[in-house]
Amino acid sequence: MNGSFSGPGFGGRGFGSGPFAAGSAGMWDAMENLRASFEQRTGPRMGRGDVRAAVLALLAEQPMHGYQIIQEIEQRSDGAWKPSAGSVYPTLQMLADEGLIVAEEANGRKTYALTDAGRAEAEASADRPAPWETPSQRDGGRMSALPKAGFALAQAVGQVGRTGTPEQVQSAVEILDEARRRVYALLAQG
Repeated sequence: MNGSFSGPGFGGRGFGSGPFAAGSAGMWDAMENLRASFEQRTGPRMGRGDVRAAVLALLAEQPMHGYQIIQEIEQRSDGAWKPSAGSVYPTLQMLADEGLIVAEEANGRKTYALTDAGRAEAEASADRPAPWETPSQRDGGRMSALPKAGFALAQAVGQVGRTGTPEQVQSAVEILDEARRRVYALLAQG
């Protein structure tokens, strides 16, 4: 986050002054930095090989059309990864060119299915985690839940900063100071 929260808004003066004063643009910049940081951690950008592996893994289960593949990946990644049509359809064409899948016209849509060679390639990588399984999903959601909770807290703090009375702002500062101490105490426990 490149020190984006090191300004006078945090610390002894709290959110009532500095970049977090009600109506201040600095608060929104800090909120945007916080949101972007969480999105980077919870929404990883997948590479071309990941799209290829995901398509093969899904088609090993059943034939699908391109939009269905996109929806399945998004659903199975809990929304963390939604490949674009611009990455899925060229991958489907490449797999067809390699002889790993075939396309059949059904109900006005192209449905893709694995060939024997495609099935063999999908089976060869079946022992690896599915590409849509982010590290946070493999560890029980621990890493995805924390950024989401932090972002929700930041939204609540922003709302207090925008619409709260001076007393509410001061109470929010006290709550946040206590929460910060308790979170660091968790780390101190070991």
